[in-house]
Parts: sequence; structure tokens; C-alpha cells
Amino acid sequence: MSASQQSESHAILLPMMAVLTGLAFFSAMDAVMKGLSVALGAYNAVFWRYAAGVLLISILYFKRRRKRPSRVAMRLYLIRGVLIAIMAFLFFWGLVRVPLAEGVALSFIAPLLALYLAAVLLKERIGRNAILASLLGIAGVGVIVLGKMGSEFGPEAQWGVAAILLSATAYAYNLVLQRQMALIAGPVEIAFFQNIIVFLCLLSVAPFFAVMPDAGHWPALTGAAALAIVSLLMVTWGYARAEAQYLVSLEYSAFIWAAIFGWYFFGEAVTWMTIAGTALIVAGCLLVAWRRPKKAEMVEAAVA
Repeated sequence: MSASQQSESHAILLPMMAVLTGLAFFSAMDAVMKGLSVALGAYNAVFWRYAAGVLLISILYFKRRRKRPSRVAMRLYLIRGVLIAIMAFLFFWGLVRVPLAEGVALSFIAPLLALYLAAVLLKERIGRNAILASLLGIAGVGVIVLGKMGSEFGPEAQWGVAAILLSATAYAYNLVLQRQMALIAGPVEIAFFQNIIVFLCLLSVAPFFAVMPDAGHWPALTGAAALAIVSLLMVTWGYARAEAQYLVSLEYSAFIWAAIFGWYFFGEAVTWMTIAGTALIVAGCLLVAWRRPKKAEMVEAAVA
């Protein structure tokens, strides 16, 4: 390997490590939120978590004076904020009705969709390795779902599956927006406006659905908000420094954490089918990680 190729490989390694670490934090947040969604209901768990998130990220955002976001950035923030409000509610509503690992596995349709959305919206050239990695990840998810869903599911679980699949479709577009925003704004600014806009969307229906949680739930709500913010900061940092096609397949690593957290906190068994599927997922991640990419061009974010 030439010195230039080594430099390029090292340049993409740090963004990938940041994204992988961010996804681990995000999976921990999912586990906390599943427990909160069971206790409070999906809407109240998401609403109060974002309320705590607004307070936490505001401390970071207003710590120093910042310039006003551009019109392009604000448009992206608004689109993504509304999208995430819908996506988060659907995901945690569904997660109450299916095991954590299954819910995360179902959501893995998103990176495959995002891979091709990146080609259309960001004009990224999708390499054969990236395509193969995404297919390996989907195959792994298929094995897991086949193993876990062999038994008959009742109506509640079926609705839960449908909600998570709808959430995953929205999440695919969210991944592409994440790359667009990372090119024109910093992680703290993105996290601040995301929390504010999602909170305002949820606040619009608060008179009908919001219920003040007991004091005992606030440590978990605050912890979930902190985990989400740290995850967002790390993932945004990574997406600003590498193309989406190199990073979206890393989303599959979240299943490993979901299986661990689901087993530890909710007593959800991990089967051999789960292990086999996870092996395929990891293989897809490694295929992208070991690829020697050409120097990524910084694509200017354009909104039609």
C-alpha cells in the first residue's frame, strides 16, 4: 500500500470509529427508551426525552456566541426535525410491541435505502464493495428476522412491525439529510436545532397527550437525552468527514448492542440464528472498513 493509500485509509478510519461509537450510545438510548415507552407510553417517553434534550444541548449551544444558520441549513433542520418527530414516535411505539433486537433488526432496511438515496441526492458514486456490504447486512437481518419471527405473531406485534418499517423508511432519508447537514454546519448546531424542532413538533399535540412523568422517571429521561446528544454529536462529526456510502453500512453494528441490551435488561434470548445473522452484519461492516477508498469529494449540499 502506498503512502497516499495509507493516508486515505487512516482518514476514513477516525470517522468510522466515531460513527460506531455514536451508534453504541444510540443503542443504549434505545434500551432506556423502550423501558420508558412501556412505563409512560411512546409519545410521553419521546416528548419528555426531547424536553430534557433541549435543556442539555442549549447549555452547549449558548456556551459561546454563534452565527445565525443559513437559509439552506434552516430548511434542512425543519425537514429533518419533522421527519424525526414522526420517525421516533413510530419506532418506540413499535418497540413496545416487539423485542429490542427484532425492532433494531427491522430498522436495518434504512441503510440499504439510504445507500441509493445518497447516489440520487448527493451524487455519490456507489462502489461494488458498498453495495455488497449493504446486501450482506440485509441478508444478516433476514436470517435474524426469520429465526425470531418463526412463531405466530398477534395483531399487536404485527402493528409494531409495520410501525418500525415505516420508521425505517423515514430514517433512510434522515441518513442522507445527516450527510447534507454535516457538510454545512457543526455537530452542536445540528444537535441544537434537531432537539428544538422535534420538541416543538411534539409540543403541538401535547395538550391532548402529554402527562407529567413521576419524579422517578426523570433520571432515565435525562440519561436517554444525554445518550442521544452524545450519539448525534459523534455521528455528525463522522458524516462530515466521510461519504455516506462508507458509513451507512455501519448502522448494522447497532444490532449487536441491541441484542446485548435486550438480553440484559429485558431477558430477550439471543439465538443461533441471531448469532449467524450478526456474523453477516459484521462482515458487511468490515468489508466497508477494509476498503481503500478514493479520496472523498466534499459535495456541496444542494436542496432542490
